[in-house]
Amino acid sequence: MLDKKTFDKLRQLIYRESGIALGDNKDSLVGARVAKRMRELGLATHAEYYDYIIRDRDGQELIHLLDVISTNVTHFFREPRHFDMLAALVQEWEGQGQRRFRIWCAASSTGEEPYSLAITMREALTDSRDVKILASDISTRVLRKAAEGVYEARHVENIPRAVLLRYFQKGRGESDGHYQVKQSIREMVLFRRINLAAPGLPVRGPLDVIFCRNVMIYFDNTLRRQLLANLYELLRPGGYLVVGHAESLSGMLSEFKSVEPAVYVKPPGVKEPRSHHHATALLNRNK
Repeated sequence: MLDKKTFDKLRQLIYRESGIALGDNKDSLVGARVAKRMRELGLATHAEYYDYIIRDRDGQELIHLLDVISTNVTHFFREPRHFDMLAALVQEWEGQGQRRFRIWCAASSTGEEPYSLAITMREALTDSRDVKILASDISTRVLRKAAEGVYEARHVENIPRAVLLRYFQKGRGESDGHYQVKQSIREMVLFRRINLAAPGLPVRGPLDVIFCRNVMIYFDNTLRRQLLANLYELLRPGGYLVVGHAESLSGMLSEFKSVEPAVYVKPPGVKEPRSHHHATALLNRNK
């Protein structure tokens, strides 16, 4: 049984390291999710587990903790309107002469969303050679799965058959019943672990589009404002931010302008974002 004192210590640690704010009623959830780790480590109490994390010098157990606490619910082309909007946007930009496109999927989970973005870009553009997508998550577990790009048949059953045939390879033999995203699409995406609650994001702008869906619902208002300010700075003028439908920027003192529900634009004509230290040169290759 997770006692209140240890629960408070654990949720303070989780908030400090990930930005996830756990309410008073989440003690049973936390206790259940760390139980497996406790068994694997041979620890009898949650207090021992907390002490183990604090003493763990390389920080690997903290990553395991955040892996089991973070919620990862996703599927291909979730909220189809967002992908239709993206296709229309990039077609318009390509028509204006743009050839270089940089997108950040800030909560990639097991990869369905960034691969949906890559497929959308490939389908929408006449020339997608200079499209790069950074896909990040705080969970190393889901990032490993995402990079493999392998999914059970039930996870791809809602994808139009023509799209499935173009961009997925059906498994055979031991891989029967699975589909892998084709290499041409996987090469458009780079997966990296990034903590969105950190003060400075290791990403370099300017970006054209940021998908940051269903993340801020786990943050308090202080972290939401901090994250929005960082995202605003990373976007180019005229760039778009897409959030979850349960998330609103109302009252966040944001400079973003609403376009439609869950879609915002950084107004054109404002100063370009300054460069940040970046996790990878991928998004800035072939400037």
